[in-house]
Amino acid sequence: MPKGSLELTEARREEIINACEKLYQTMSFKEITIKEIGNATSFTRTSIYNYFQTKEEIFLALLKREYELWIASLRQTMEQVKTMTTDEFASMLAHSLEERAQLLKIMSMNHYDMETGSRPEHLRDFKVAYGESIRAVTDALQQYFPDMTIERKQDFIYTFFPFMFGIYPYTVVTEKQRTAMEEAGVNYVFMTIYEITYNCVRKLLEDGKFTK
Repeated sequence: MPKGSLELTEARREEIINACEKLYQTMSFKEITIKEIGNATSFTRTSIYNYFQTKEEIFLALLKREYELWIASLRQTMEQVKTMTTDEFASMLAHSLEERAQLLKIMSMNHYDMETGSRPEHLRDFKVAYGESIRAVTDALQQYFPDMTIERKQDFIYTFFPFMFGIYPYTVVTEKQRTAMEEAGVNYVFMTIYEITYNCVRKLLEDGKFTK
């Protein structure tokens, strides 16, 4: 491999992911195409296929990066703050996801499409990051609640991670959706990412199932 080619490959991969991320701020998953992503990069559209074969693989790489940023944030907090109360832990976890709204958006809306539309090696790389996120939360539980049993940590993980898939659609709504809820007479209290996550974590840790 020529000198610098590894760095060039990584730089181009990041440029493609960044272009996808920028488009996703104003366009939907269905609207974004390889052509649109290619137009937002500094090289030809066909060059994208040297790195990703489908837009699903690009979105999966973006989701992987979001998980890695979340993991880094959790690990940094664990290094800096050695002990936490239940309330502090719930607040910390809620703030960590509040800062990763894009993570929640992608995983709640397009997860199935991304996984089925990606090659095995891309899916494997993503699952590594996903697994690391589970380990990071598990390690945080161990650090801040050392008396929690293995079984109860697993209970927390298998309750909290599925819950994460519903955070974005329950907290980020369009005016059209809000109006429809009101016209349908649905008595729904809209909450922020922080509020819904904080309340969930506090409930999980206070009901006695996970901490005693």
